Amino acid sequence: MRQLGSSDLLISSVGFGCMSLGESEAENTHLVHRALDLGINFFDTADLYDKGLNEEKLGRMLKGKRDRAVVATKAGNRWRSDGSGWDWDAGKEYILQAVEKSLVRLQTDRIDLYQLHGGTTEDPIDETIAAFELLQRQGKIRYYGISSIRPNLIREYVLRSQMVSVMMQYSLLDRRPEENCLGFLKENGIGVLARGCLAKGLLVDKMAVPYLGHNREEVERAARAIRGISGSVRTLAQSALTFVLDHPAIVSAVTGIRTPEQLEEAAGVAQAPLLSGKDREALRAGGPANYYEEFR
Repeated sequence: MRQLGSSDLLISSVGFGCMSLGESEAENTHLVHRALDLGINFFDTADLYDKGLNEEKLGRMLKGKRDRAVVATKAGNRWRSDGSGWDWDAGKEYILQAVEKSLVRLQTDRIDLYQLHGGTTEDPIDETIAAFELLQRQGKIRYYGISSIRPNLIREYVLRSQMVSVMMQYSLLDRRPEENCLGFLKENGIGVLARGCLAKGLLVDKMAVPYLGHNREEVERAARAIRGISGSVRTLAQSALTFVLDHPAIVSAVTGIRTPEQLEEAAGVAQAPLLSGKDREALRAGGPANYYEEFR
């Protein structure tokens, strides 16, 4: 368990990304309950996923076990009335409406971590923050954060708000946050929730293809580096997650879990060996750094 930023939330170092849940209610329920038994207590969803059905699934599965879980969800993507897609809305009025629907779907009286699901510096940022802080005072959310990969937006929220977390993509094949986000957030006491840690499976079992400015050869080299530190001590996925968790700014690596095997593997990260200096050197040589080209 690790403390999330300046909050009093203690969350598992591997989080359960609920977007990957399948169609079977029985299988999903088994996975969530088993995750709790294995020590995974952080569950991340969003009102966008399956038009709210993902929140409903999680709410049903946590019935009777809510006090054992730390539940995070997100808002800001507003579905159109005809269901044809969604539009961005970070306004106070919409967020105050959205949280009520999420509370009902999740069958809970409070959300542990409420996150803005994206955003730009063109948003009414102070209005968004005011909505989150009103919800805190009302007891409907415990803490708030943002989910964003944009350094310029992250800086604005650090300067203006009392947020406790930022969710952002980070992996051996996406080291962009290392340049000017991870250290900055650590210095300001804000916890980082990493997603995309397996780089869409390219670090584990997918055939190498170009990814985030890396050519196919560079992707293959990073996957080779992961294989090089794996084997009997760690699985490939555990090595990829351990690389992410090795950075002191990262509180939890949130990963999609769809099968019992994936769950056991994810939970096993807590017992996997830490990276040695030699491991770090091999991984960083194999996964070249990349940088944000926009939103700096």
